[in-house]
Amino acid sequence: MKNRVVALTTVLAWLALSGSAAAQTPNVVNAQLVSHPVGSDLASTVQSLVSAQSSAAWIGYSVPMIPGEHNMCCWGGENRCCGRCELEGDSKGASVSRDNRQVQLEAERVLLVLFRSEQGKIQKMRMFSPECELDAGSLTFHWITGVRAADSIAFLTSQALKEAEQDRDARKIADSAVAAIAFHNDPAADATLERFVGASQPERLRERTAFWLGNARGRRGYDVLARLVREDPSDNVRDKAVFALTQSDEPEAVNTIIQTAKSDRSAHVRGQALFWLAQKAGRKATATITDAIENDPETEVKKKAVFALSQLPKDEGVPKLIDVARGNRNPSVRKQAMFWLGQSNDPRALAFFEEVLGK
Repeated sequence: MKNRVVALTTVLAWLALSGSAAAQTPNVVNAQLVSHPVGSDLASTVQSLVSAQSSAAWIGYSVPMIPGEHNMCCWGGENRCCGRCELEGDSKGASVSRDNRQVQLEAERVLLVLFRSEQGKIQKMRMFSPECELDAGSLTFHWITGVRAADSIAFLTSQALKEAEQDRDARKIADSAVAAIAFHNDPAADATLERFVGASQPERLRERTAFWLGNARGRRGYDVLARLVREDPSDNVRDKAVFALTQSDEPEAVNTIIQTAKSDRSAHVRGQALFWLAQKAGRKATATITDAIENDPETEVKKKAVFALSQLPKDEGVPKLIDVARGNRNPSVRKQAMFWLGQSNDPRALAFFEEVLGK
């Protein structure tokens, strides 16, 4: 009986923690905090608060966040997390990091979504994780409770699709809305982001969404990116999708970048894939990079591959650069290899130059 009571207590505690995560009140200072239950829909609630303000104010809510160590906060002294975020100051704040060992597990499950309103419109959007101390600069801070993730995604979608507007603030809000959707722990986030990368959407929206698919959406994000680099008609979107693959933790991502470096129809995309391959894969990249130097039909791709060699660890890259400088048939490629050897400050490069000049 005692074991059953302990087990029941544990389950109830877990349920309380899970249920309270999305309702967590933010750690706000220097503010008048006013709580509001969400109305029939989130968009109407936000709009009514925006319209009712006679001066600047902050409006926010929380939703469940994807699992993992996602810290969205400001950096304090000695480059340590987490400093106070001044919402009304010059601090940009809210850098997103996966490596935050100071955040407690329950805090990692919550995303704070904030909007600054003034003159009857939303002018800024920010997102934070709840361990951050937020300084509202003496403004009123309206906190909406009971927001469902699906309703949040629907509202943020309306903000993300302001892509076509010429107003700079609206475009920045659109950028932030896409990022916030990516961190929602809800299946609707995947469906929404996949719609954003559809061929009928504005290219800038598609490129920005690709980044967050790689950064935040795990296996499903990888699958979408792999399809983009294989099939998308836009060179720019495929380029951004290759970079997004470097942000993915899925083990197949490196092989997909390698295949793109070998076979993409665009010389620019092949070259970019080689560059990011050197940053991502280390030794696994070497064979693909050297193959491009020897066999890619475009000199510009060969030159980018030489640069990619210069980005490898020196014990791998410098010997390969020397081989290219010594024996490649293309004089432009040899010249590029010589240039990057000169930038390496490696004793082996100096010995090679002495050998060449001594002949």
